[in-house]
Amino acid sequence: MELRTLRYFVAVAEELHFGRAAARLHMSQPPLSRAIKQLEADAGAPLFARSPTGVTLTAVGTVLLDEARALLEHADRVRARVSEAAGAAAITVGILGDGTDPGVARLAAAYRRTHPGIDIRVRDTDLTDPTCGLRAGLVDVALTRAPFDETALTVRTLRTDPVGVVLRADDPLARHDRLQLAELSHRRWFQFPQGTDPLWQSYWNGGTPREGPVVRAVQECLHAVLWNGTVGLAPLGHDLPAELAVVPLIDMAPSRVVAVWNEGDTNPLIRSFIETATSAYRY
Repeated sequence: MELRTLRYFVAVAEELHFGRAAARLHMSQPPLSRAIKQLEADAGAPLFARSPTGVTLTAVGTVLLDEARALLEHADRVRARVSEAAGAAAITVGILGDGTDPGVARLAAAYRRTHPGIDIRVRDTDLTDPTCGLRAGLVDVALTRAPFDETALTVRTLRTDPVGVVLRADDPLARHDRLQLAELSHRRWFQFPQGTDPLWQSYWNGGTPREGPVVRAVQECLHAVLWNGTVGLAPLGHDLPAELAVVPLIDMAPSRVVAVWNEGDTNPLIRSFIETATSAYRY
């Protein structure tokens, strides 16, 4: 049994739904289904009882879930200890969107000072996966924004940012000092692709289903506004092109900048990274 397949199994077992598990792992459903079927063949017994509404664990699946979690935790500890013994300790950090947040720069400088021998690998991700590949095992820790499904994850809030609506500078609404969500109800908003975390999608749509172009990256969002007059939300304080404007929304909950890692991960490099991040984002 491969560790990657066991990670897939744990995701399905926790979500009890192949579609949600595929979205959580940031992959399509057919290869996930094939991997689980192969795992069932290796185990010699069904792991899930399938129904139109989802799946439930069989008795064999329940036993495997406990063992798989323990094995994955042990594998993570082995990887960290071997890396440290080889003098090549490293962690992979996922960063959502762009890296222009000043908190990221302060964190990078502080971590270099306190951990000069650690190799930091950065994975820049688009807006379709707010966990930056954490659930799929692609990163050790993520710097991102909430809300999203926090199942089996540990989340620490680093900062909160007020949110505004991004408009073309010549849009009549751009002349306002502040707006309410109801004033944007007739406008088209940018969307994220199908399968994107529903909590994440709902927040950036102001809590209401919307219609509009599908985007994956920050620059695509900005171009949707510039070229099509689409509106969307963004944290205040980020630099925008002169052709765009952002107006504060008075009835929108602030956006939380968070550090997130897998629940139960005891890697000391992650713990030190989180503590350094907490200090760096205070200012």
